[in-house]
Amino acid sequence: MKMAHYSPSPLLAPFIKTFLVIESDEGIENNTLPDTSVVMSFRIQGTVSLRQEALLTPLSETGISGLRKSARLLRYAPGTTMLLVIFQEGGAAAFFKAPLHELFDTHLPLDDLVQLRKLEMVEEQLREAAQPSQWVAIVEQFLQQELIRQPDVLIHQAVAQIKAADGHIKMKSLAASLFISQDAFEKRFRRSVGTSPKQFAAIVRLRHLLAHYRPHTSLTAAAYSAGYFDQAHFIKDFKGFTGQSPQAFFQSADWW
Repeated sequence: MKMAHYSPSPLLAPFIKTFLVIESDEGIENNTLPDTSVVMSFRIQGTVSLRQEALLTPLSETGISGLRKSARLLRYAPGTTMLLVIFQEGGAAAFFKAPLHELFDTHLPLDDLVQLRKLEMVEEQLREAAQPSQWVAIVEQFLQQELIRQPDVLIHQAVAQIKAADGHIKMKSLAASLFISQDAFEKRFRRSVGTSPKQFAAIVRLRHLLAHYRPHTSLTAAAYSAGYFDQAHFIKDFKGFTGQSPQAFFQSADWW
């Protein structure tokens, strides 16, 4: 599998982290873990399927995935090329009228949110283009036309504080620091980011643990670093997050 990142234009940089082109010449299965970004997908060629035990469910040509609390196993058929739009936290909300928490734990065809006529035009342009830079330019043009609002500055500040604390932060204190009631803050966060601030912080904590885990680290120390004081609770959440026990995951992890 080859992966190449492309930076968004200055106009879209406040909303998009990166464009990611994935090319799978020989086919592969990949364990995709929960992350903090909504992802839009465009299939250039080939097939991508969601594996659930023995069942393979092909994904739509264009789609959007909300934030999740559990891993997904994706099967890339040989000769598959995908273009992914990885949004900034809260960035996807600038392109859709629907609140993003409605996408939580789902992958939807993009035509559920965007006019089919517009998507068919983009799909036709992508089929005619031959280079990743051309694919990115086509999708950028489409997104510029779909932009309907600016980023929510308050939510941007909240996300930054949660990530700076590696997810270890009290939501009541966070809301107070932003001079907003906790109830209003949580509703606004869910609408813009795609999940509750508490669930978002949990994803940040476990992602931080995975990024900083070293082979010599004990699982007890890893659990404490992620804010768990109950080993059984940690193992349960970890297995839900990755699909594997901590021991099995760190021995044979192949994920992104």
